[in-house]
Amino acid sequence: MAGKAYFGIAEVLSPLREIDKWVRRKLRCYLWKQWGPAGYRELRKRGVSVREAWNTSKSAHGPWRLSKTPALAIALPLRFFINLGLPNLAPR
Repeated sequence: MAGKAYFGIAEVLSPLREIDKWVRRKLRCYLWKQWGPAGYRELRKRGVSVREAWNTSKSAHGPWRLSKTPALAIALPLRFFINLGLPNLAPR
């Protein structure tokens, strides 16, 4: 059992998952910047509640910090990036 963890892929998956998460967050940040003033409408169109969309779009925080908010996770979930063809480095 200890040999499998030592020689197997188990040690590699965690850093790959972190890279996956970072890439998706960076893409959410980029898309948020691209939406600009239409951010509220884009969030609503993608199923985010009125309150959450309003709070996110009127936030004073920058795009990088907002890219980790629940609103952007709802609007741009993992399946959105999979449908774009973004590969998973460490599939579950």
